[in-house]
Amino acid sequence: MKFLVDAQLPARLAPYLVDAGHDVVHTSELPEGNRTTDAAISAIADREGRVVVTKDRDFRDGYLLFGSPRRLLVVATGNITNTALLALSRARTMRSSTLLMRPISSSSDRMP
Repeated sequence: MKFLVDAQLPARLAPYLVDAGHDVVHTSELPEGNRTTDAAISAIADREGRVVVTKDRDFRDGYLLFGSPRRLLVVATGNITNTALLALSRARTMRSSTLLMRPISSSSDRMP
């Protein structure tokens, strides 16, 4: 699976997903880095067939209202440290070659 990890999540998350066999880009690797706009992130993800991984509600709103990004995984863990987030991610990805969380991707999952 191909992911684009948003700036609100640690860049260290990318290697964990790569180790699980995924193609991952963190926004810090983009030409504008972590200053890349949400619209640009959505466009890149849609063009490259990537799932946007984020904690940012704006992406959820864009997905529900405009269908972009086309594929989205919202991380909703509450307030935890980056270390705890990485441990959670590692535990989930090491148990399976795919993430146990399913990204939203079909039009039937969206609100009218």
